Amino acid sequence: QVQLVESGGGLVQAGGSLRLSCVASGRTFSSYAMGWFRQAPGKEREFVASINWSGGRTNYADSVKGRFTISRDNAKNTVYLQMSSLKPEDTAVYYCNVVNAITWSTPALTSWGQGTQVTVSS
Repeated sequence: QVQLVESGGGLVQAGGSLRLSCVASGRTFSSYAMGWFRQAPGKEREFVASINWSGGRTNYADSVKGRFTISRDNAKNTVYLQMSSLKPEDTAVYYCNVVNAITWSTPALTSWGQGTQVTVSS
């Protein structure tokens, strides 16, 4: 079973940038499509971005397209989310998960980690 630990969140001004990291356990990491999700206070968790096993294909929510970039380094068992031009509405707890290979936007694991808090001030 894959275990995931997110990091890299923090407080940033609107227009700024942050890079999130997700480190996965298990030697089968490279076999999975991976994704980022976020949950703002009082709202449901939503899809942000995903990437296939090789890193050659990505998918983004419309709200972050052109501003966020997902990438991965299979040798390091790590998935990244580079966030730029951040907006206050990006404020949320960000989580990573294995992504369903059919939908490319829904989580495959039932368990979630602690996530990492991103707060964007205006």
